[in-house]
Amino acid sequence: MEQIDYLEKRIKRIRFGLTQPGEAAIILSNQNRLYLTGFKSSAGLVLITRSSAYFIVDFRYGEAAKQNIKHIDVIVYTKLSDTLEKLCKKHCIKKTYFENEGITLAQAELYKSMLKACEVKCSFTNYLDKIINNLRIIKTQDEIEKLEEAQRITEDAYLEILNYIKPGVTERDIALELEYLMRKKGADGVAFDLITITGTNTSKPHGVPGNTVINSGDFFTMDIGVLFDGYHSDMTRTVAVGSVSDEQEKIYNIVLNAQTTALAQIKPGVSCASVDAAARDVIIAEGYGECFGHSTGHGVGLDIHEFPAVSVNNSQILSEGMVITCEPGIYLPEKFGVRIEDMVLLTQDGMKNFTNVTKELIIL
Repeated sequence: MEQIDYLEKRIKRIRFGLTQPGEAAIILSNQNRLYLTGFKSSAGLVLITRSSAYFIVDFRYGEAAKQNIKHIDVIVYTKLSDTLEKLCKKHCIKKTYFENEGITLAQAELYKSMLKACEVKCSFTNYLDKIINNLRIIKTQDEIEKLEEAQRITEDAYLEILNYIKPGVTERDIALELEYLMRKKGADGVAFDLITITGTNTSKPHGVPGNTVINSGDFFTMDIGVLFDGYHSDMTRTVAVGSVSDEQEKIYNIVLNAQTTALAQIKPGVSCASVDAAARDVIIAEGYGECFGHSTGHGVGLDIHEFPAVSVNNSQILSEGMVITCEPGIYLPEKFGVRIEDMVLLTQDGMKNFTNVTKELIIL
């Protein structure tokens, strides 16, 4: 019942954005359909008018959708254009907003063609995206629980994979074993292509695991996360194998200081730019500003990268219910890199860190 309340409120919030008679919204992206229906599918659309809402889907998902979706009407279509024409006439629809993000040009052209016959104007501006993004940026309790569970699975797999990281093992071996462990522990899949890199590859923020072999004296960086019931986790840890040089230890401690300094700034009322600056200023003061070229963090939820962007250019104010990452790094080309990342929830008067594994330098 609680989930249905969340879903109904989301539909109503979009309906509030339909301010003129004859306006409607069509939602096509997988993540936004899931957000509004609670139902996972690779096809279908949500149609919201000023008085009604529908989930429209083909035969493949029809029975399951009718069993699981209770807060809006489910229509199983034979010919989509006929169904849309009937509903447009029933609700006197004259203008329909679409997402501008997450749909293809081919989809846009298809719907323009179908709705042209109904004399319905299609709007592909970011108007609908803003409404949905402003909803999704604040997580409900149900979403928070799923994000926490995703992080728990990630950490369990991470702690176990530490036993496999040793000289002679390849980056790809670790990536494969890690995904196996994640799925075994309850993940629906990985949140993104896992980053498990070693040696000089750690200087590449989004390095791709390959056949590079781990050697004693290497750093090993893992940027990892799982998908659980539609929601993502995101965590990065850098560990050492065998031993560390003075330079490696120095860089690690600078990044750790930058991250803990930024975490201490995270609370409602603080801007994203201020959090970014807290981390970046530490790194700049140590002379490595040019070696930190990405944002300090990002929102996480149904997508691995969501609003808000925790970046130097974003003046958006943090609010209770947001979930963001904090992930500064230093990358020395052709030498090594270090990144440390936690995922945190903005609470009423501060933040709750979902990430519980140590950040102190581990030497395996």
